[in-house]
Amino acid sequence: MSSLGVSPDPRSGDVPPDRRIPSGVDRVITGLSCWWVAAPLLFLTPVIARAMGFPEVREEFGRIFGLAALGSAVVAPAVGFVVALIGRRRRARRRFAIMGAVSSVPVLFFWVFGVLLAECPDGYHC
Repeated sequence: MSSLGVSPDPRSGDVPPDRRIPSGVDRVITGLSCWWVAAPLLFLTPVIARAMGFPEVREEFGRIFGLAALGSAVVAPAVGFVVALIGRRRRARRRFAIMGAVSSVPVLFFWVFGVLLAECPDGYHC
């Protein structure tokens, strides 16, 4: 029995057609999107901690935070694209493809200038 001001039970068939109930796939897509958005914050955490007067955080954990940010920037779009592909979510696939393209710019920048074009110490041949 429904009364005025009471919304219908989402499990029943009385859900209005304009209201979509999120599924598990939609929740995973949202979680992976939020994880990707948090990657720059992970990357900047040691710098923020040093500015706040905690230089030991950057010295001890800076590399760990950098690797976590790199992993978030690479893994979240890849896994999200696969989940959206399996769940048949076209808009989410497009979003994760764009996220992957955006993530590839700094990753390629660090790879090219940090690994491939790194200066060699004197006496060593790269």
